Amino acid sequence: MVQVIQAQTVNITYLKEKFGLQLADSDQFFTEWFENLPVITAQEKQTLDRVKTNYLSLVEGRPISEEMVKMVVLAPLLDLAGFYRPPFDIQTEQSIEITLEDAGEIARERIDVLVIKQQFWLLIIESQSAGFSLLTAIPQALAYMLSNPNPKRPAFGLVLNGSDFIFLKLTKQDSPIYALSDEFTLLKRKNELYKVLSILKKLSQILIK
Repeated sequence: MVQVIQAQTVNITYLKEKFGLQLADSDQFFTEWFENLPVITAQEKQTLDRVKTNYLSLVEGRPISEEMVKMVVLAPLLDLAGFYRPPFDIQTEQSIEITLEDAGEIARERIDVLVIKQQFWLLIIESQSAGFSLLTAIPQALAYMLSNPNPKRPAFGLVLNGSDFIFLKLTKQDSPIYALSDEFTLLKRKNELYKVLSILKKLSQILIK
């Protein structure tokens, strides 16, 4: 069953008013995406280079569905990061359909949601979908992360559309606070999937502690 959400309803302002959500005011709040990251091996780099090549080849001239994004880009990343092996268990959450209305025209986009150990949420949106960006999905990711059943531990998120990636962190002790990583993209000459995989490996280490 797909849950339909108006993008204008679930936004950062709504989350601030309803949950008291605040943006962290220090870079030290979310150091997990840039500090003491695991090293990526030469073999992993070769695999990631192939993932990037495959994606850019497929996306030429047409958008890629969220299912294709999961198969071509996300699945290899999760495999290399070890999320398909115990103690991890990937679950599929209820999909979200977001609607945007502009000048009388309504655009719809479905976001697929995966969750790992009830602490790491992944939101996948269709590649190159007009009117929708990662910023559209970030409030949805934060809404899921606010439901973290273990408020004493931080929740993490990853929003991606195949070519672009943003990581999130949220804590709920006292009042909910969140922060975003830099945005990584496959549209640069340097393969930024190296950094994405390194961050995923770092988060996998945190989740099993």
